[in-house]
Amino acid sequence: MNKEFAKAHAEYLQGHLKRRQGENRRRLEVGHSHAEKMFLEKVWWPSFGHFEHLQPEYEVADFRDGSRYLDFAWIRNGARLAIEIDGYDAHQRHAGKQKFSDDRIRQNHLVLDKWDILRFAYDDVKERPRMCVQMIQQYMGGVLSSAIQPILAPLTAEEREIIRMAAKLAPNSFVPGAICELIGVEGQKARKLLHNLVRQRLLVPAGRGEARICKYRLASELNLRHILQ
Repeated sequence: MNKEFAKAHAEYLQGHLKRRQGENRRRLEVGHSHAEKMFLEKVWWPSFGHFEHLQPEYEVADFRDGSRYLDFAWIRNGARLAIEIDGYDAHQRHAGKQKFSDDRIRQNHLVLDKWDILRFAYDDVKERPRMCVQMIQQYMGGVLSSAIQPILAPLTAEEREIIRMAAKLAPNSFVPGAICELIGVEGQKARKLLHNLVRQRLLVPAGRGEARICKYRLASELNLRHILQ
C-alpha cells in the first residue's frame, strides 16, 4: 500500500469518526470496510490525491421517512454525487426480489432528489481500476466545465470550446490535431488559438517535438485536483 495514501486515509477516517456520534459513528465503523477502502486507494486517490468534500457513509433521508447511508457522497460547486460500491456475494445472490426492488426504488428517489449516482462493481474496482478512474474523471470534467464558466466568458467561441475539451480531458493532454477536428480549422489556425490560450495561462505545453509544442493540457491552476478542492 502507498504510504502517502495510508497516512491520508487514516487521518481521513479518524477525522470523520471524531465528528460523528451514535448511529452515524457506528455506521462508519461498520460500513467503511475493505471494498470502500479499496475504492479510495485504487480509484479516488489516483484521481485527485486528496479526500476533500468526500463524505464516507453519508446519511440521506429514506423514502419511507427513515435514513439510508451512501458509501460516499461528494458535494461541491452545486453538484451532489452518490458513489456506491456493489459487491456480488452469496448475500446478494440470495437477497431476493424484495431487496432488488428496494435498491431500485432507493436509487430512483436519489435521482428525484437531484443526486447524481455512480455505481461500481467490486470486481471492477479490484481488477479494472483504470476504467473506474476514467468514469470518475469524466463526471468531474463536467462539473469542472460548469465551474470555469466565469473564465470562459471573455474568450472567443473557438477558445471556449478548446477549454471545455481540455477540462473534460484533464489532467490528460491532447494534440493540436484534436482541435482541428473539434472546431473544424486548419493546423495553423489551431496552433494560433492554442498559443494564445497558453499566453493567457489557461493551457500549458505538455510535450515538445523537435521544433514545436506537440501536446497541451489544462493549466494546473484549473485542473481537477485544484478547482475541485
